[in-house]
Amino acid sequence: MILDLACGSGRHSRYLTSLGYRLVAVDIDVSGLEDLRGVETVEIVELDLEGGDWPLRGRGFDGIVVTDYLHRPHLPLLIDALRPEGVLIYETFAKGNEKHGRLSNPAFLLEPGELLDAYAGRLRVVAYEHAAEALPRPAVRQRICAVNLGRRADR
Repeated sequence: MILDLACGSGRHSRYLTSLGYRLVAVDIDVSGLEDLRGVETVEIVELDLEGGDWPLRGRGFDGIVVTDYLHRPHLPLLIDALRPEGVLIYETFAKGNEKHGRLSNPAFLLEPGELLDAYAGRLRVVAYEHAAEALPRPAVRQRICAVNLGRRADR
């Protein structure tokens, strides 16, 4: 089971479903997922991810995908939600992005090395990057891919 956290309009949910994965698509607004309603392998959950305790406590996932979303209190909770051998893919905007306009509030921009600091030592980091990119539009992003080498996610 894959978690698409803060899935937005469901771009990753659709792709993962097309590959045959079972997934849970979570966001505060799931109106863009109407075409996925009724798909047997997709669970759509409308949740305010920032309105209290971690709403997915007790659920374990084989993979977690997070893009263009940052709520720092969730960073360690994602480790606990990842089953052994599970993969975390996280990508969002980082410091330096304020030069490009969209998403310039420092509260929503990762500090240099922040994803690496959050997950190195608790997960095996497969890839990490903090870089400026020109396409599809100018941005500064941080991304990490990491594997859980043994922590249980069934608490």
